[in-house]
Amino acid sequence: MNLQRANFQMVGKLALVTGLMFAFGYALVPLYKAICEMTGLNVLALNEQVVASTKPAAQNSQIDTTRTITVEFDANSRGPWDFKPAQRALQVHPGELTTVMYEFQNIQNRRMSAQAIPSYAPQQAAAHFNKVECFCFTQYTLEPGEKKSWPVAFVIDPKLSKDVKTITLSYTFFEVGGRTPAAPVASVKPDTMAAGGT
Repeated sequence: MNLQRANFQMVGKLALVTGLMFAFGYALVPLYKAICEMTGLNVLALNEQVVASTKPAAQNSQIDTTRTITVEFDANSRGPWDFKPAQRALQVHPGELTTVMYEFQNIQNRRMSAQAIPSYAPQQAAAHFNKVECFCFTQYTLEPGEKKSWPVAFVIDPKLSKDVKTITLSYTFFEVGGRTPAAPVASVKPDTMAAGGT
């Protein structure tokens, strides 16, 4: 009887641990976003999610043709793959809908899963850089040698300070759940050791 009761208690504890692990995994993305916003690391835009009511026609009716902003595109990769923007910079008018492409190729001989996180410079531009379409925060799985091109469609809010002439949109692309290669170990050839010993 005591053994059966102990088994029930153990099952209950395991179920509790499993539930806590699931809740922690589910909360990781919002927790990561909150930490980034609080610390200022990889500053995330306040308007990352697409607003259903946003229409390109409404945005285009508010194009400020009196000024031009240079948008620079940057790509950082944390791993052995090719990741780059199709073009390094564009001149855009505030309120103008613009689309650029980012290119990615898995140059490894294994399947990999990865995702990208954006950041902005200067920091004040983040709240005015509205992405209508973006590949960020989505996990992608690519086969060995597979190439992908992803669009980023954005509108810069005309309310952005006129002091801002250049904005840098930077993406860091990193592997999700990937293995980290071991550090190289110096090897000594047996012939060298024998030669050194004589």
